[in-house]
Amino acid sequence: MAKRARGTTRPGQRRPIQRVARPAADRPPAVAPEGLSPAEVTRAAELEATIVASGQASRTTTRPGAGEPAAPPQRRPGGSGRLAVEAAEEYQYVARDVRRIAVVGGSMFVILIVLFVVLVAAGVAGH
Repeated sequence: MAKRARGTTRPGQRRPIQRVARPAADRPPAVAPEGLSPAEVTRAAELEATIVASGQASRTTTRPGAGEPAAPPQRRPGGSGRLAVEAAEEYQYVARDVRRIAVVGGSMFVILIVLFVVLVAAGVAGH
């Protein structure tokens, strides 16, 4: 087995992007879109402030030590049970995709039959 070098990634994978949230002071000021009245702009600013405040409040209450303790993260079962859970989740996607394929294929077959009947009735096809 080959020795792995540190810091390398496997083909087709990238390192996660490190994103840093900018403080509100660093953000560019919002420009009022054309066609809005000053009352609408004021209302939009109030709504944005409310959303930002609720977001900050939710972040502070989910941190351990601030407000209520944070709920422990849900863990997946280990071993073959975990594999079964992951397989069940994947099969949901597969079943949905197979249904979509069946619907599209069936509708195309029905359209083909209808076109054949119309062409035969019109005397274009079928000798």
